[in-house]
Amino acid sequence: MIARHSSLAGLPARLRGATVAIGNFDGVHRGHQAVLEAAGAAAERDATPLTVLTFEPHPRAVFTPDRAPARITPAPMKAEILEALGFDAVVEMPFTLDFAALTADQFIDDVLVSGFGVRHVVTGFDFHFGAKRQGGPAFLMEAGRNRGFDVILVDAERDTDIHVISSSRIRDELQTGRLDDANRLLGYRYRVRAEVAKGEQLGRTLGYPTANMALPETTPLAHGIYAVRFIRADGTIHDGVASFGRRPTVTENGAPLLETFLFDFHGDLYGETCTVCLVAFQRGEEKFDDLDTLVAQMTRDEASARQTLATVEPLSPLDATLTFGGG
Repeated sequence: MIARHSSLAGLPARLRGATVAIGNFDGVHRGHQAVLEAAGAAAERDATPLTVLTFEPHPRAVFTPDRAPARITPAPMKAEILEALGFDAVVEMPFTLDFAALTADQFIDDVLVSGFGVRHVVTGFDFHFGAKRQGGPAFLMEAGRNRGFDVILVDAERDTDIHVISSSRIRDELQTGRLDDANRLLGYRYRVRAEVAKGEQLGRTLGYPTANMALPETTPLAHGIYAVRFIRADGTIHDGVASFGRRPTVTENGAPLLETFLFDFHGDLYGETCTVCLVAFQRGEEKFDDLDTLVAQMTRDEASARQTLATVEPLSPLDATLTFGGG
């Protein structure tokens, strides 16, 4: 299990002299993975510990909370993905107004040099830091020369000649139902996690009992029907079909809910924290005239999801680990 630290105080001696990848890394998408792979190569070359420095919450949640971006990967899920990529530890630095007030020199001296005793710093080509973003790539490289650490800057990753892979772009794809595009940019299948709660059990009476999970209001996911891979807390994997939305046929403006029907499953999931990997977007949310029409469509949705999932292959080795090998 990857070590997660919320401060540099008491950082284990084994992590000093580390190669440190710095960034928010929300989504840990293919652009981030280019930075992380460069860090891994440097750490392997010089036999240093391999660590990530990230920030919680997202800085924009502190400066402009009303415009904070929806999280693609909450901190625990981000840490799991970093572990799958081979990192030894992640420092989730609390991002506060006091921390934001550090000068660029203070960030380098207090965090990188005194805190980590850093050997290599690896980050994106446009990384800025310190109060009023006064520190940039040139500043960081000069500081490294003066203070004895190496700096590796990684160019933006593009999926075409002009389109940069970014967290904001992936959020847009997810929110508009373009799941295939979002997953391609992530390099693994988007996943959510929550506790299974007891609902009204209408699905059971309709022949489609579901595992109900309340997701954060800000979850960047289009309302609709999805073919999914459902991972229980013990790593057991089940295929299924899920509905995310407000259930307009049976409720009036209900809270968004993720309801997953697990194929060929009989058991009790209440109170269990589970992961749902979104494999394919099948259709948008609809309101039906009556329950019989709804059930007929659910039957078609199940058949479509079964067909999709029967031939699904990993998008990447990372996807194989996260989606096929357990959460």
